[in-house]
Amino acid sequence: MAAGANSSPAILPISTAAAQPHNASGNQQLSSANSPVRVFLTAVSDNIRFGLANRRPWSEVVDRAAFSKPESISEATLRLRKNYNYFRTNYLTIVTAVLAISLFTHPFSLILLSGLLAAWLFLHVFRQASDPPIVFFGRQYSDRETLLFLIVSTVGVIFLTSVGSVIVSALMMGVGVVSLHGAFRAPEDLFIDEQQPQGGVPGFLTLLSGGAAAAASQQPAMPARV
Repeated sequence: MAAGANSSPAILPISTAAAQPHNASGNQQLSSANSPVRVFLTAVSDNIRFGLANRRPWSEVVDRAAFSKPESISEATLRLRKNYNYFRTNYLTIVTAVLAISLFTHPFSLILLSGLLAAWLFLHVFRQASDPPIVFFGRQYSDRETLLFLIVSTVGVIFLTSVGSVIVSALMMGVGVVSLHGAFRAPEDLFIDEQQPQGGVPGFLTLLSGGAAAAASQQPAMPARV
């Protein structure tokens, strides 16, 4: 009886099999949260919000009392430079809005441009060296062949379809509107520090490159791809 009372209970082995599915699920969720697409979209969204937070009040942009005819071309150029430093985000918004309206009024060009952008993102920007090769119609394509296909497709879409003319005309219209506003808007009532230009106003290409760089920085180092 004494021996039985003093004996310690048997220690049962603890199985970790039940914890494995949970760990696998957690790793999968972490991998999904750090996916290149999610990181890219988050970076672009943060850049857009940061840029729009620095925009000037639209009441200052359309203040009718501040408009006057410039006395000379040099004065118009000086006004444009000062107004650009002050209304940089607003001007970028105007050009982007004109481009968006032009694309939405040309659905075919919008579809082609969206498909081209998606192809660049998923076939080049987000691809890693560890990803399986691209196979199409039973043929395997290398990264160099894929990049060459993307370049040729971009040239073809821009120069052989209406996409190029729509983009160029929209950009010219937007830049024209901005230039007229900058030349006729008197900047005397604006507090402009030309030594410290307004920051946080990336353009469309800068947003893409910045978002892609942020997505790449979240990924582990991989060997260089050819």
